Amino acid sequence: METTKSGCCGSKCASTKSLYDFEVLAQGSVPVRLDKHKGKVVLVVNTASRCGFTPHYADLQALYAKYADRGFEILDFPCNQFGAQSPESDAETTQFCQLNYGTTFAQMKKIEVNGQNESPLYTWLKSEQGFKGLDKEHKLYEILDKMLREADADYDKKSDIKWNFTKFLVDREGRAVARFEPTADMAAVERAIEELL
Repeated sequence: METTKSGCCGSKCASTKSLYDFEVLAQGSVPVRLDKHKGKVVLVVNTASRCGFTPHYADLQALYAKYADRGFEILDFPCNQFGAQSPESDAETTQFCQLNYGTTFAQMKKIEVNGQNESPLYTWLKSEQGFKGLDKEHKLYEILDKMLREADADYDKKSDIKWNFTKFLVDREGRAVARFEPTADMAAVERAIEELL
């Protein structure tokens, strides 16, 4: 189980103040302290290999290639909670992403981002940046909204992660400063990153 450096490992970690307080697991269950990213702008993303949003990997890699040398990092957390769209092993997921999208950024061990077994990192991210709505102009908006509404009529009133490729932007001080739903324009994500670099 992931823990903060203070030892907190439940769904509530009120003492956690920044990204740097967390330790997560890389592939192979290797612990990674996120304070190694101090001073960087970090984009945290829950991903899936068989999703309508999976092509976001190409956009993410383009952002990483463009900004990594300026202190930008991406933390990719595969997650199988949404439509079971990330069923592969960690190694298979990485192979898929590298072969199809040429990804070179950090891919972590598969996690859960909602519910009883959610990552403490995601508990914190959601508490810092709640859900603010889907982009109604996106071509998949109506499908996604209908599906989410059928599962939970009040989905839009909760901070839970709604789907794959939700993105959290963390500034150089480790603060979660923005949340982008999968329907968000990637150009808006890039502008927000540029403002922090």
